[in-house]
Amino acid sequence: MKRFWLGLAATAALSACSGGNPFTTDTDTEVPESGIPEAIAGDLSGISYDPVAQTLTVRGISLDETPFEATYRRRPGMDRGGYEAYTAQDSSLDRHTTAYVRDINGTRAAVVVTGGQFEHYFGGAVYGRNGAFDPPPVQPTQNNGLVSYAGNYIGLLNGPGDGGDLLPVSPGTPGSVLPVEAGEVTGRVLINADFTDNVVNGVVFERSYVDAPGLVMNDLALKPTSIDPELGTFSGEVTINLQNRGTYGGIFGGADSDAVAGGLFASDHIDNVQNEEEFGIFVLPRCGTPGQDALCNQPNP
Repeated sequence: MKRFWLGLAATAALSACSGGNPFTTDTDTEVPESGIPEAIAGDLSGISYDPVAQTLTVRGISLDETPFEATYRRRPGMDRGGYEAYTAQDSSLDRHTTAYVRDINGTRAAVVVTGGQFEHYFGGAVYGRNGAFDPPPVQPTQNNGLVSYAGNYIGLLNGPGDGGDLLPVSPGTPGSVLPVEAGEVTGRVLINADFTDNVVNGVVFERSYVDAPGLVMNDLALKPTSIDPELGTFSGEVTINLQNRGTYGGIFGGADSDAVAGGLFASDHIDNVQNEEEFGIFVLPRCGTPGQDALCNQPNP
C-alpha cells in the first residue's frame, strides 16, 4: 500500500512507497489473522497492550525505533476522549510516531501513524478481543436483536500535527530534514447492529481535524455489511454521498457483546484537499450497559 505525506498546503501529489504488511495474529488481542482488512492494518503487524500498566508495544511500523518491536512512551497529556496516547521518536532527526489505544473489558483497538519525513509515512490500525464471540440475546418483546453502540472516535491523518511532542533540534537545522508529528482527528461514532439478520452499519460524525480546526470534515458513513455469525467480525465500505472512500471493520466483544472495537482507512474524503489519508479507530460500549454514551439516552418519540 502506498503511503505519502500531505503537506500543509494540501495541493500537490507526492510520490510514495512503503511496505504494506498484512496483520498477523496478536496473542494479546486474539485477533484471527484474516479478521482485519489489509487496507486498515496497513503497515501495522500487531500490538501488545497492558491497560493496567499502561504499556504499548507496536510491531511492524518502520523507522519508529530500532527494533521491529518497539515500546512506546505514555503521553497522558495527548489523550483524546477516552483513548490513551503513546508516542515514539528515537532522536530529534528520526520519525515521530503517534499511537492511540483503548480497551473496554478486553475489547480493544489501536491506531499508529508516523509523521511525515522525506515525503513518506507509515500507519495502520488493529482491533481485537479476548475470548469468543458472545452475541446479545434476541428478545422479541424488547429489541428484536437490534443493538446500538456509541462513543468517541480518534483518527490520525497524513497531515501535520501541532509538533508539541517532537524532540528539540539545534537552531538552524534545515527544514528539509525535520520530522513532523501526525495530525489528529476527533469525532463521534454510532454503530447499529442487528443480531437477528447479522447486519451492521453506522456513521462517524462531528469530525474535527484538531490541528486545523477551520477545515470542514465530512461525516463518514459505514455502509451496511454482514456480521460473521461465528466470529462476530465485520468489514465494509466507508462512503460519502454514496461514493466509496475507504474500508472499515470491527469485532464484537465481551459478555453479550457489550462492546465493539473497529478501525477504518479513508482517503480522498476531505473537500478541497488532495492526497489525504486517514487511519482511525473506535472502541464503544453498548447502549444500556454501564458507561454508555450520552447519545444512548435519546427519548423515544
